[in-house]
Amino acid sequence: MNRRSLLLAVLLSGTPALAAGNPPAITTDSGAPLGTNQSSKTAGPRGGVLLEDFALIEKLARFDRERIPERVVHARGVGAYGSFESYGDFSQLTRASVFSKKGKTTPMFVRFSTVIHPSGSPETLRDPRGFALKFYTDEGNWDLVGNNLPIFFIRDSIKFPDMVHSLKPSPITNRQDPNRFFDFFSHQPESTHMLTQLYSDLGIPANYRQMDGNGVHAFKFVNAKGEVKYVKFNWKSQQGVKGLTVEEATKIGGQDFGHATQDLYTTIQQGKFPSWELSVQVLDPKDLDGFAFDPLDATKEWPKDKLPPVKLGKFTLNKTPDNFFEETEQSAFSPGVTPPGIEPSEDRLLQGRLFSYADTQRYRIGANYLQLAVNHAKSNVNNNSQAGALNASNTKSDVNYEPSITKETQDTPAALLSNAPLTGTTQQKAIDKTDNFSQAGAFYAALDAGGKERLVKNLAGDLGLVRDAKVKARMVGFFFTANADYGTRLAKAVNVKLDDAKAAIAPLAAR
Repeated sequence: MNRRSLLLAVLLSGTPALAAGNPPAITTDSGAPLGTNQSSKTAGPRGGVLLEDFALIEKLARFDRERIPERVVHARGVGAYGSFESYGDFSQLTRASVFSKKGKTTPMFVRFSTVIHPSGSPETLRDPRGFALKFYTDEGNWDLVGNNLPIFFIRDSIKFPDMVHSLKPSPITNRQDPNRFFDFFSHQPESTHMLTQLYSDLGIPANYRQMDGNGVHAFKFVNAKGEVKYVKFNWKSQQGVKGLTVEEATKIGGQDFGHATQDLYTTIQQGKFPSWELSVQVLDPKDLDGFAFDPLDATKEWPKDKLPPVKLGKFTLNKTPDNFFEETEQSAFSPGVTPPGIEPSEDRLLQGRLFSYADTQRYRIGANYLQLAVNHAKSNVNNNSQAGALNASNTKSDVNYEPSITKETQDTPAALLSNAPLTGTTQQKAIDKTDNFSQAGAFYAALDAGGKERLVKNLAGDLGLVRDAKVKARMVGFFFTANADYGTRLAKAVNVKLDDAKAAIAPLAAR
C-alpha cells in the first residue's frame, strides 16, 4: 500500500492520522479524548470524587465486567465465621452500635484472599493478601475491606484498572510479566512504599492466621452529636506475624497449592481459634494539614507515635463454612457498606472503590447478591428494591414505592450522613503533598540486616528480568530516593549505574 492509499484508508476508517512523532490520544470507550487519565475529578483539593466524572465511572464499570464469573481481583480465597467483642463503650467516637458497650458481641464472616492471582493459584505466591471483615451488626452490615499490608500501590482509583492490567497475565502470552508491571510502576512513584513492603518478608505470609490486617483507607467516625474524626483501622494477629522466604514458599508450593486454606480449616476444626485485636487511629479534621504527607493518601501510613492506636475489641474465628461456594465464593464485600456512625473519607482511591466493589458484585453474582445468606443483614431489611434475577425477598405488598398512605415508612434523622465543608473548585489534578519516598525509606531502614538482604534479593529477582533499561533505571532511582543504601544495593544486583538511575527520575522530579 502506497502512502496515498494509506492516508485514504485512514480517512475512510474514521481514525485521525497521527502527526509524526506524536503518540495517540487516550480516549473514552466512545472515542472522546481524555483531558487527563491520571486524576479523578474532585470537589476541590480535599473534596469527594464527583459522580459527574463520566470517564472515571465508565472506566471502573468497564473494568468490573472483565471476568465471568471469577472475581477480577481477590479470586483465590477462603473464609470463616466468628464474632467480635467490643472492649468498651466508644460512643464518644462513633454512634455505631457495634462499639456501644463493653462486652457487646457481633457475629462476623471473614474472607482471606490473594489479590492478583486466579482462583486455583498457589497460596505461596508473592501477592498482597486481602483480609475482608463482614460484621452483621444490629444496624445493618459493616464491610471492613482490608489487606495485610497497611498501604497500597496507587492513590487515585482512576489508575486501578491500569494497575491490575499490568499485574495480570499478558493478553498475548497469558503470563505475568515483570516487564509489564514495572513499566507501569515506573510511572507511579507513589508505589515505592507498597513495593518495598511487598518484596519484604511480609510479601508471602506463612498462612492467614499469622498476618495482620489493615483498612488501608481513612474512614470517618461520627458520634451522636455529629462530631467527625478521621480514623484508620488495623487488626493485630494474636498468633504473631510470620512470612515465608522464597525458598520456603517454593518448597511448600510444590507440595500443596492450598496450604493456607488447609491451615485455617485444620486449626479451627481442632478448636485452636485464631483471633485479632481491632484498633483504630484517630485524627481530628483540624489536624489534616499537620503532616508532610496527605493523611487521606492510601499510599501512606499514619505515624503511631503521633496517632497511637486505640484498641476497640477482638474478633475470633471459630467455624468453617458448610459449603465453600455458597458461603465463601458468594460472599461479597464493599467498603460502602457501613452502619450509621462509620462513613467513607475523601480518600481518592476509596471513593472509586465505593462504586466499583458493589458494582462488581452486582455483575458477578447479580443485583440481589445481598439476599444470599452469607451477605444478608441480620437486622431487618426494608426497602423497595424490586425483581431482578434470583430475587427472594418474598414481597407481599403492591406498594413498592415511598411515600404511601397505605404503607407508611419513616426516615431516621439520627442516621443522616455527616456534613463537610467544601473549598476550591472542581479539578482533575494530583494531590499537593505526595511525599512518595520517605515512608518506604523508613521501612527499609527499620529492617534488620537479613531483612534488608532478602528484600533486595526478592526485588532484584523480578526487576532483573526487565528488558527496558529506562524502566529498570527509573525503578532503581525510586528506591535510591527512598534510601541511598537500598538503591545502591539494588542497582548493583540488577546491574544499573546509579548515575543512570538518578538521570532517569530527574524528569519526574521536575514535574
